[in-house]
Amino acid sequence: MIYKLRYLKLGASYLSDYIEQHTYHGTTTVGISCTDGVVLCADMRASAGYFIANNNTMKIQKIDHHAGMTIAGGVADAQNVTDMLRYHSNIHRIDKQEYLPIKSIARLASLIFFQNRYYPFIADILVGGYDKQGPSLYNIDMFGSLDKKTFVTTGSGSPVAYGLLESEYRDGLTVEEGKTIALRAVKAAITRNIGTGDGINVAIIDQQGYRLLTKEQKKAIITL
Repeated sequence: MIYKLRYLKLGASYLSDYIEQHTYHGTTTVGISCTDGVVLCADMRASAGYFIANNNTMKIQKIDHHAGMTIAGGVADAQNVTDMLRYHSNIHRIDKQEYLPIKSIARLASLIFFQNRYYPFIADILVGGYDKQGPSLYNIDMFGSLDKKTFVTTGSGSPVAYGLLESEYRDGLTVEEGKTIALRAVKAAITRNIGTGDGINVAIIDQQGYRLLTKEQKKAIITL
């Protein structure tokens, strides 16, 4: 019986290590809440251990016309949460003929993570957008903690990105200024963090809705 228990523990440990080694992770995401909208920015590399599993990962996801999110951690887990948020946002819009408030989307994400805390989604997300209350940005971690932020960064490259964000952020930023700071922060992380790289995506969410910057628009701001 003792040997059987040891065997089961070893098997569970091996499975846990295997899953960890083959889970796509490693990233840097940045969110900035500005006076006229929200900027979301992320790199494009997904890694599994020291292996670059994908160099074209879209870590910024559109939830609805007025809302978006970034994903860091396990890609599959984060995509699952994204699908649930899209579903509920679409149902609310169809039923109530209005967009689901950003605070409600963030709170829903918090509840999803909290309800699964004993078998958690290995992800850390940012939810941001523009609604009747104006722009807002939230950070939700894998256990469901919910924090409203003016600026925030997640992922393995976040210590590097925070250094630039804390020196460059100021009250009264517009999205035009914010997107430059976000791009520079992620680029700094690419330079110093092995889990970050392979390009940058940027999304702006304001009164006009959600839109991704084109390659030409990004190149006009910084050299990628």
